[in-house]
Amino acid sequence: MAFREYKVGARMFGFSLGTSMCITLLFPSFDIAASVSTDVALDKQLSAGWDAGFQLKDPLLLGWNKPLKVLVKNDPVTNQPLAEPIYAYVYKPGTSMPNGATHTDSLGEGVKQLSIEQGKVKEAKEASGAVFLINKSGKLPYMENASATRGWTPGDVLKGVADEDISHVGAGKTMFVREGCWWCHTLLPEQTQDWQVFGAPPMLGDFNGESPTAFGSDRKGPDLLHVGSRNASREWMMLHFFNPRLVQPHSIMPRFDYLWGDKDASGQKIDFDKWRAEYNDYREGKNPSPPDVPVPAKDSEARKLIDFILSLK
Repeated sequence: MAFREYKVGARMFGFSLGTSMCITLLFPSFDIAASVSTDVALDKQLSAGWDAGFQLKDPLLLGWNKPLKVLVKNDPVTNQPLAEPIYAYVYKPGTSMPNGATHTDSLGEGVKQLSIEQGKVKEAKEASGAVFLINKSGKLPYMENASATRGWTPGDVLKGVADEDISHVGAGKTMFVREGCWWCHTLLPEQTQDWQVFGAPPMLGDFNGESPTAFGSDRKGPDLLHVGSRNASREWMMLHFFNPRLVQPHSIMPRFDYLWGDKDASGQKIDFDKWRAEYNDYREGKNPSPPDVPVPAKDSEARKLIDFILSLK
C-alpha cells in the first residue's frame, strides 16, 4: 500500500497527458488526411520536392536532390510556342519523386484519382527522371506526369531555357530551413488583423504532401507566406539578404552575405572586407551612398534562397 497515492496520481497524469495529446495531434490528423489538395499544395510539393529537411541524399542541407521550377514557353518536343507559358517541375534522373507521386493518398479524394488516371503519376520513375505539371483543366487541379502524357523529358525541357526562367525553389526552401529563417518568420498568417497586413491565411488543403511545412515557431519579423506578392523585387531581396541594414536601418536580422560564396555573377572574387569597410564609412557619414552589392552567382545559395522567397505568393 506504500506510495499508493503516487501510483494513482501518476496513472491519472498519464491518462490526462495521453488524452490531451490525442485531442491535439491524433484527432486533427483525421481532418488533414481527409483534406483535398489545392493547386497551392501541388505547387508547393512539386517545387520543393520530396523533403526540404534532413535526408540521406542531402545530409548537410546543401540543396541537393531538388527539382527545378521552369517557365516553359515552347513545347519541348515540337519546339512550337505554347498558347500560354506554363510552369514545369523538372526532376532530373536520380531526384526523389514528389510525395504526391509516391504516396498518392496524400493528394486527397478526387485529385488522387485524376492524378493517377489522367496524370499518369504512377509511371514516373526516379531512375529516368520526370517532368510534372499542374493541370487545371477541370473542377479539380491534379498532378500530371508530362513525361508520360506529353513525352516531355527533363533534358528536353531544360535545353535552351533561359536562366531567368529557371527557379531553384526547392533548394531555396532547404536554405530557408537550414539557416533558421523560420525561427523569426512564420509562413502562417492568423485569422485576425493579419488579413490586412500579411494576407489571407492558408487553407487546410494547401499543405498536402509538403515536408516540412515550415510554419515557423516565432514572429520576430513579418510573416512571409505572401511576401512575393507584397514585394517582387529581386534587387531589394538581394540587398536585404546581403545586409538587412541597407533597406531597414534598425533591422535585427543577421547578414547572410556568406551565402554569396566566393564569386559574384560575373565570376569576380568578392572582397567582403573591402565591402564592409566601405559600408562602415557610409554608415558613419563619410560616403554619401553605400557600396554596390554583388549580384549572386546563378549557382549560389543566395540565388536559391531568393528564388524561394519570391515564390511565396
